[in-house]
Amino acid sequence: MDSEISIQDRSKKFAIRIVKTYSFLEKESITGRILGQQLLRSGTSIGANCQEAQSAQSRRDFIHKYEIALKEARETLYWIELIVESGLVTEPKFSLLKEECNRIIKILVSSINSLKANS
Repeated sequence: MDSEISIQDRSKKFAIRIVKTYSFLEKESITGRILGQQLLRSGTSIGANCQEAQSAQSRRDFIHKYEIALKEARETLYWIELIVESGLVTEPKFSLLKEECNRIIKILVSSINSLKANS
């Protein structure tokens, strides 16, 4: 069932989790708020780009939107790792978020590769 969720739905659910994570981080410290803003920007951008791809003007444009989403997902993973490794939160607290971000990255890489191969 999990694999049947579209990347648009998956990335939107992930964005909602990122919004909730930001709400938590901004209350923790000034550093948490600043790093949380970066996480919020990149983490919500993934879904926005996947959604925008649905109105792409061409196959090339569609692939490009997914490539942007992939860049944002990798940036989001960076912020998650930085927040954990800096000690702002414990690893177990962010492990599911990190796992889902990695899953989204794999889906986007696979989708992009398939789209390019079929072009």
